[in-house]
Amino acid sequence: MTSFDSLWASILDVGQNQNTRGYRRYAWSDADLTLREWFRGCARTRSMDVEEDRNGNLWAWWMPPGWTGDPVGAFVTGSHLDSVPDGGAYDGPLGVVSAFAAVDILRARGIVPKVPIAVAAFSDEEGARFGVACVGSQLSTGALAAERALALRDLDGITLAEAMVKAGRSTEHMGVDRSLTDRVGVYVELHVEQGRALDLVDRPLAVASTIWPHGRWEFVFDGEANHAGATRLVDRRDPMLAFASSVHSARNSAQLHNAVATFGKVIVSPNGANAIPSRIRAWLDARAADEGTLTELVADITSHARAHAAGDRIDLDVTAESITPIVEFPDEPRHRLQKALAHLGEIPVLPTQAGHDAGILAAQVPTAMLFVRNPTGVSHSPEEFAEADDCNIGAQALAEAMIEWVH
Repeated sequence: MTSFDSLWASILDVGQNQNTRGYRRYAWSDADLTLREWFRGCARTRSMDVEEDRNGNLWAWWMPPGWTGDPVGAFVTGSHLDSVPDGGAYDGPLGVVSAFAAVDILRARGIVPKVPIAVAAFSDEEGARFGVACVGSQLSTGALAAERALALRDLDGITLAEAMVKAGRSTEHMGVDRSLTDRVGVYVELHVEQGRALDLVDRPLAVASTIWPHGRWEFVFDGEANHAGATRLVDRRDPMLAFASSVHSARNSAQLHNAVATFGKVIVSPNGANAIPSRIRAWLDARAADEGTLTELVADITSHARAHAAGDRIDLDVTAESITPIVEFPDEPRHRLQKALAHLGEIPVLPTQAGHDAGILAAQVPTAMLFVRNPTGVSHSPEEFAEADDCNIGAQALAEAMIEWVH
C-alpha cells in the first residue's frame, strides 16, 4: 500500500451519509473539525509545523534545514476538505492527501528542500453552508471583506462568526493576510477533473489553462400565501409559477450563450403541501467562457425572470452574492509544471468551468493546477470517482513538481 492509499483510506468514513453515500463536510461542522484534526495529525507524523491562520486556513510547513525566520517563497500545494451537500469523496481532499503523499515521496528519495514546502487546506471552499464559495482564500486575498463574511448565515440562522466561536476560534483578526505574497512562491493545486475530457483522450493528468468566470445570484420571488384548495386560480399570486418559468428561460439563455446556468438551491415558504407559497428564494449559478458573455447571460436570465414575475403579479429582487472573474493561469508556472512532467508524455492543457482556491490566489501569487482523470465525468455527487492508479500518478506528479521548484 502506498502512502497515498493509506492516507486516502483514513478519511473515507468522515462525514459520509450512510443513506446517500455522499459527503456532508460543511464548514465548521463536526466532520470539518474531524478533518482538521486529521490534517494536524498528518503534519505531526511528518514533523511539519502546523498553523491555522486568521481565516481558518490550515498550513503544514516543511522547512529546509537551518532555515530561520518566517517562510518566504514557498512551494505550496493542497486544496480544501469541505464538501457540497452529498458531494463526492475526491473534490478537495484528493489535493490535500496527494500533497502529504508527495512530501512522503520526496523524503523517501532523500530529497531535502532548499525552500519551504507547505501543504494547505483552505477553509470553506464550497460555500455549502454559508452561501459564499472560497471563503478562506477570498478573505486572505481581500476579495471578501471580513465584516461581510462574519455576517453570513446558514439555513439555521447561525452566522459564520457564531460557528467559528463555537468551534473555539477567534474572529478578531480575520481579513487580509499581508504575508501571503511573501510566503507563497507558487501555489499548485491538484484536483479531480470535474468533467470527462481526460477519459475521452485516455490521459491520467492535465494542466489547467483558465477558469471560467462564474458567480451566484439570489432571486427572491415574493407572492401571497393562500389556501391551495379554496383560492381561485385567477386570484392567486403564486411565486412558484414565475420561478418555474424562470428556470426554463435560464436553460434556454445558457444554450444561446454557449454557457451554463443552474438553479440548484431553492427555499420555499411556507413550504406546505396545501398552501400556495408566499416566497421562493432561489440561487442561480452561472458560468461562461468570458466575462462579457457571463454578464449578458445573467442580464438575459434576470430580464426573463422579471417578465415572468410581472405577468404573475410577483415582486422580484435579484442580488449578486459572489462574482469571480476569469482566471488565466500564468505561463511560467504552467510551463515549469509541464517540464517537470515531460517524462509522462503529452500532458493536455484544459480550461475548467469549476471554481477553485487557486483561482482566487491567482490575483496575488503565481498559481497552477493539475487535474486527475475522472472516468465518470461526474462531480458534486457520490458518483464522483478516480482510479487508484491515476491518483497515485497524480501524487507522483505533484512530487515531481515539488522537486522542480525546491531542489
